[in-house]
Amino acid sequence: MNTKLLKELSEARGVPGQEQNLRKIVRRELKGLVDDMNVDVMGNLICRKKGSGRSPKKVMIAAHMDEIGFIVKHIDDRGFLRLQPLGGFDPRQLFSQRMLIDRVAGKPLKGVLCYAAKPIHLQRGSGNDSKPNLNGFFVDLGMSAAKVRKQVEIGAMVTLDRTFELVGDSVVGKSLDNRIGVFVMIEAVKKAKKHKVEILAVATTQEEIGCRGAATSAFSLEPDIGIALDITLACDIPGMSPQDHISKLGGGAAIKLMDSSLLGHPKVVSHFKTLAKANKIKHQMEILPFGGTDGCAIQRSRSGVPSMTLSVPCRYVHTVNEMCNKADIQAAIDLLAAYLEDAHTAKYDLV
Repeated sequence: MNTKLLKELSEARGVPGQEQNLRKIVRRELKGLVDDMNVDVMGNLICRKKGSGRSPKKVMIAAHMDEIGFIVKHIDDRGFLRLQPLGGFDPRQLFSQRMLIDRVAGKPLKGVLCYAAKPIHLQRGSGNDSKPNLNGFFVDLGMSAAKVRKQVEIGAMVTLDRTFELVGDSVVGKSLDNRIGVFVMIEAVKKAKKHKVEILAVATTQEEIGCRGAATSAFSLEPDIGIALDITLACDIPGMSPQDHISKLGGGAAIKLMDSSLLGHPKVVSHFKTLAKANKIKHQMEILPFGGTDGCAIQRSRSGVPSMTLSVPCRYVHTVNEMCNKADIQAAIDLLAAYLEDAHTAKYDLV
């Protein structure tokens, strides 16, 4: 597995609407492997690879580039930054984090994310047990307000300052949601050698705030089949009952049956299950009660598209240390590549 590329994807910075750093990486990796690339109005990078069949079906693969993060909404008189969240961070996971803040020119500034509350030394009695909320956080850049205002603009991107690491049989880093999906898309397009379908590999934008890039690109491309790539919850940890695990690390690629935004097309789901068994690719079935992916936007485009999501199990989703198993990632790559080579046989009519 190309962990060097996965590290680069994880550590790259790109909140919704500011995915340019990720577009550069995907463009570089797929250059020469696809027939053409273009960037649409929403910032989606659309990579088209022609099929060898007559009047080939169009298979759209969608993997979103954006990560949950923030933009600067206010700089106070002491130089502290207040933030507008983009996506669903759990505020309980954000105390005392190091941050990277875009500056007007040059490399990002480093800062500390803190909560507006009394230090433990000054608390008496029961202390402050109230549930934290995102409005209570601020970023300290360690500079005067005058210096901050010269270097930081309203709307500047703010992301977590976290490195990508190998931990046991797994990888850990920020924004594995959904840099894992982008990685799977890149590697599967490289691996799928003989395919009769036309592949539309789309690195999408703004998924974390409503699957916006997938919606517009699916409308434009008019695919015959849609496959979203994303992570899913792996709740196989202490404190969670087996019935609530959703998926398990090391259990293989997750074939999604449903989430709160999408019921996977039954014949697409069946096709993936059949291929996984035939190719002895480790897999598991996924039912996610809440949450959604780009698959819902593709499925609802125009008069409807047979769609499904292929997931990689991930522990600690939407926190600062997301964890995925390397074998699960490879299983997703192998299964998607096998599907692309076999998708021309698809018959998804419902009678």
